[in-house]
Order: sequence, then structure tokens, then C-alpha cells
Amino acid sequence: MIEKTTKIGDLLKIAPEKANILLDAGMHCLGCPASQEETIEEACEVHGIDVEELIEKLNA
Repeated sequence: MIEKTTKIGDLLKIAPEKANILLDAGMHCLGCPASQEETIEEACEVHGIDVEELIEKLNA
């Protein structure tokens, strides 16, 4: 289960196929070293993305 507190780097390690969902949402900095330690919630705040909606898509 992917949660708001899941780090981007951890998500990409356990489910690399989810990268497209993040890219489609507007997170185009997945390769940036800083993004690897950000939580999904932190990244959503920076990009103006609804975290609940994104978590729903990631867990679908």
C-alpha cells in the first residue's frame, strides 16, 4: 500500500511502473537526487497536486 509518507525513491524501487502516474501528474523531476528523499505528500505540495487523488491512482 502506497501512502502519503512513502518516499519517491522508495516508490520507484518497489513499483517502477508507477513512474508514469507521477509523470502524468506533473512530477517531471523523478531523477533529481533531492526528489528521492521527498515523500509523496511533500512532492504534491511543491507541484500543487491533490495528494489524495494521486494516492488513489497509485494504489489502483
